[in-house]
Amino acid sequence: MSEVALLTVIHDPKGKNIDLCGKLVHKLDNVYSEKYVTISDETCPLYTSLLEGYGFKVKKIKKNGAADARRRVVEFGLEGNDEFYHYCDFDRLLTWISCYEDELKAVVSEIPKTSYLIFGRTERAFLTHPLEWIETEKISNKIFSLEFGQEVDITAGSCGFSRASAEYINRYSKDKMTDGEWPMIVHRIAKSMISYRAVEGLEYQDEANESANLVTSSDKLFIRLKLAYIISESARNTGKQ
Repeated sequence: MSEVALLTVIHDPKGKNIDLCGKLVHKLDNVYSEKYVTISDETCPLYTSLLEGYGFKVKKIKKNGAADARRRVVEFGLEGNDEFYHYCDFDRLLTWISCYEDELKAVVSEIPKTSYLIFGRTERAFLTHPLEWIETEKISNKIFSLEFGQEVDITAGSCGFSRASAEYINRYSKDKMTDGEWPMIVHRIAKSMISYRAVEGLEYQDEANESANLVTSSDKLFIRLKLAYIISESARNTGKQ
């Protein structure tokens, strides 16, 4: 049985992924020791009963952005006795378990070997994303890599870490985005080992990963550019003060 608990977050007001969730969520039973999720108060209410039925520990939270939701689920997970955690955005998790179940099980088993494991994407998986994601994430990934001293992809929405690292994250995380902040908290503040693994399962699929918001092409690029700046700034500054 796995010794790794799942941490994930959901904000899905329209229930876009509820059917996909219903088809796939049972597969997670053999992957994780426990499953924690924070669900925004604007999310389709069908998720709560569905996930509780499959053994998830569910906490409803006020919608306050992705970074806050991620911090809240780390805090929630620390209420248990788990020693290791796998954080993954919920839409990413559905894609992963749908098409790369064996890979997911394999990489989760690697989490207890290190203090913090960044899950990035293979080149093939990275190139499945929309162009505005690819072009802007190249920038934030490059800046993080320069700061860290190793080429990594930190914008795929998934990572693994020990309980000790989770406690550091819970204490120090405060930025508007966590992608570059969390690994730098562990690297610079906790001074613990960071590992890296590129995977296929974090590919982009329209069915699960496409935003439900209708925006123009210019809007899409501008939104992603702002996110890249925030992530890059966090990677540069976290742990240096």
